[in-house]
Amino acid sequence: MNALSVTAVGRDHPGIVADLTGALVDLGCNLEDSSMAVLRGNFAVMLVLSAPASVDRDAVAARLGPVATRNGIVVDVRTAAVDESPPDTGSAWTVTVHGADRPGIVHGITSELAAWGVNITDLTTRVVGPADSALYVMALDVSVPEGVDVPALATALDRRGTDLGVDCNLHPAEPDLM
Repeated sequence: MNALSVTAVGRDHPGIVADLTGALVDLGCNLEDSSMAVLRGNFAVMLVLSAPASVDRDAVAARLGPVATRNGIVVDVRTAAVDESPPDTGSAWTVTVHGADRPGIVHGITSELAAWGVNITDLTTRVVGPADSALYVMALDVSVPEGVDVPALATALDRRGTDLGVDCNLHPAEPDLM
């Protein structure tokens, strides 16, 4: 099997995911991991898939070319790295941030996490509400390495949030099906 990653971006409309995945099924590919979002009318997807040994990156790219044209999207196909490293031994936590929108919030919080060796596994942001009183909301799923002083990390994130004019909180992650 060939491990491949497919990314696609463009203006959102119904049917993009069905068209992409239909072309991949036709090639005998299996979707293993995926993430898709629509952000202010813009579609983005990243897929990690396994393709039969007879189907290489170029064959997938050629099959997705007409899909891209039909849907007005840009598609990129790459060979995916297969991670054979041991599983992450960190503990799962969630960071929530909210406050007035301004530049630098994502950078400030993610820089603090990086300084502690914390890995971000998922990050979502939204600006909600009317423009004159917009609220910036960010949620991050993170993996905190063993040995990190979690209360000290929470204090550092709170302090960084205060510096940025936002509330920043660290919570144990809620277990979910994904």
